[in-house]
Amino acid sequence: MGKRRPWVALATFLIVQAVLGCWWAAFYPGLFSRDSVLYLSHTVVGPWVGDHSVLYDSLLWLSFTKTGDLGAVTFAQTTAMAAALTYLAQSLKALGAPRLPTTLVAMLMPLAPPVGAFSVTLWKDVPFTICAIAIAGVCARIAARRAVTVPGLVGLGVLFTLLGLFRANGFLVVGVAVVALLLIVKTMRVRLLLAGTFAAALPLVLTNLVFPQFGIVAPSKTYVYHTAFGDIAVAYRDHPQLFTEQDKALMASVAPLTRWWEGGTCYTINPLIWRRDFSWQQADAHASQLLGLWKRLLTSDPGMIVDARLCRGAIAWRPVQDDLAIGGMTYRFSRRPNADTYVGPNKVPDFPGRWVYSLRPLSSELNRVADPWLTDTLAPQYDWLLWRGALWAYVSYLAVGLAAWALRNRYVLGVGAVVAGQQLAILANISAQDFRYMASPIFIGVLLVPLLLGSVGRLAVASVRRVGRAPLPVPAEPETVESSTSEPAPSERSSSEPPAQDEPDVPGHGPG
Repeated sequence: MGKRRPWVALATFLIVQAVLGCWWAAFYPGLFSRDSVLYLSHTVVGPWVGDHSVLYDSLLWLSFTKTGDLGAVTFAQTTAMAAALTYLAQSLKALGAPRLPTTLVAMLMPLAPPVGAFSVTLWKDVPFTICAIAIAGVCARIAARRAVTVPGLVGLGVLFTLLGLFRANGFLVVGVAVVALLLIVKTMRVRLLLAGTFAAALPLVLTNLVFPQFGIVAPSKTYVYHTAFGDIAVAYRDHPQLFTEQDKALMASVAPLTRWWEGGTCYTINPLIWRRDFSWQQADAHASQLLGLWKRLLTSDPGMIVDARLCRGAIAWRPVQDDLAIGGMTYRFSRRPNADTYVGPNKVPDFPGRWVYSLRPLSSELNRVADPWLTDTLAPQYDWLLWRGALWAYVSYLAVGLAAWALRNRYVLGVGAVVAGQQLAILANISAQDFRYMASPIFIGVLLVPLLLGSVGRLAVASVRRVGRAPLPVPAEPETVESSTSEPAPSERSSSEPPAQDEPDVPGHGPG
């Protein structure tokens, strides 16, 4: 590792923070969606529910009740994002990534809307992504030391726990990432396994056992099983012959069969569960029966269910969107000015002060610059590069693979563990083609590009050196064929040895 330059890290952080601060001022108090409104409405009106993230809901509630607004949350997100990007950049440089290119990439990243606009959005996915970036940084530090240290293990444990607390499927990401790390590291495997198990189990214990004791209702059954309901809709649309009259009666008690058919697009479940004629109350009441129907379909034709999941998880593995299919296009931001344009009046529990969900830029000049810049990048031709995490997941794997080869350091592969965890978890269980679900692979992948190029350079130089050190072939000397009558010199045979007959001129190759 080279000489430490703390001023570079500080300068990187300040520049990233300044740029993100401009995004914050341009879109104050932050961009939001229907989910963003739901995060706060139930905490103010009651009862509290655990459908989303209790931790993130609590942060919004705290900001709203203490400051009367939500800008404190989005500003904290910009600071945490700046710290995470700086930490990952510094960790990659300690590992061997080119210093100047890595620093420049980290400083330029917040100019891009996928980083800048995302960091000031009121989504639980933002702190989740920040934690994932920091995990990649910790793994890069471990790789630089070629050992799992106690501080590194503690850092992973804390960040893995936060992943689970910020997203309901975080425990799946933790599980895959820990398994990947266990295959790579050579020391402290038991402790790593225990830390991962604790991090994955804690959110489940809190949601189902602890939070209800404080009046926070566990997630509704429909929220938990909504992807299974989506699989049923896909199966009904594509293979209606698989459903009995009893099955149809069960489905009709929740929503009209036309709703199940229209909601049977494999890319998203939104046309199914987010329509007025789909009853969440009835879905909750019949959840066990619907889940039984799903299990029967899975048992009778597992390929059908797997295909539905692969289609819905396309955001995790397919680098390009499907703009011809319903729900096949990448969702980025909705860009609406206030809460009523998302949910409408009286559509969610209303509360005094819901006006905080309205766009109120602190700087109209910055908004005039940032808004068209964001709008331009939403054009379909940029989707594969800016908004699809699958491409950058593959770039991440290539980068860590070549770096592990070039540096002769298997621990480098661990930097991609959280990317693999997020990709596989989303592939298995996700609801729609939302960019935010695969945001961290984009950020991590972009920061790994200098390491990728540096590794290619190292391998190329090493190949040239090997060719240069290879010995030149020595031309064979022509053999001299002597007459069978020639005799060896007196010094080459005993004075008592009689002259040899037909003696070969190559020692050791005489007649057998």
